[in-house]
Amino acid sequence: MSSEPFVPEDFVAPRELVTDRFRLEPLGPQHNDSDLAAWSSSIEHVRSTKGFPDGSWPPVEGMSSERNLADLIRHAADFEAGKGFTFTVLDPGSAEVIGCVYLYPTDARDHDVDVQSWVTASRAELDEPLADAVADWLATDWPWQRPDRHGR
Repeated sequence: MSSEPFVPEDFVAPRELVTDRFRLEPLGPQHNDSDLAAWSSSIEHVRSTKGFPDGSWPPVEGMSSERNLADLIRHAADFEAGKGFTFTVLDPGSAEVIGCVYLYPTDARDHDVDVQSWVTASRAELDEPLADAVADWLATDWPWQRPDRHGR
């Protein structure tokens, strides 16, 4: 990874992106039940999502609510420290988690942020609109110039 800071010291990360089809807010412990239900209902779909290249997450065997909560706490701590920014994707009319967006440092020389996202299988039609909305948001409200969108 670069020796440069991930975001400028005085940068205040946006905390929300709202469209008519979804709403993003920082992922945190309050989303545990809905987050766990979202990804565990869509394991194969998430693993095969274009632009979500990990391929080993989510675990096919699932995970406990406690382990998922620990992941959410870690993501929230990264957000507050400016080390990475994870957003939950919510249905605009409710608190139902329908996906996630991850903005983290990258090792790739040609990029300055790693951008990944997924939506549940039941909301698969939102995959590209979410990725496009996030790309536009990065261009206007975030400090990076060369996002790695993993082929999107």
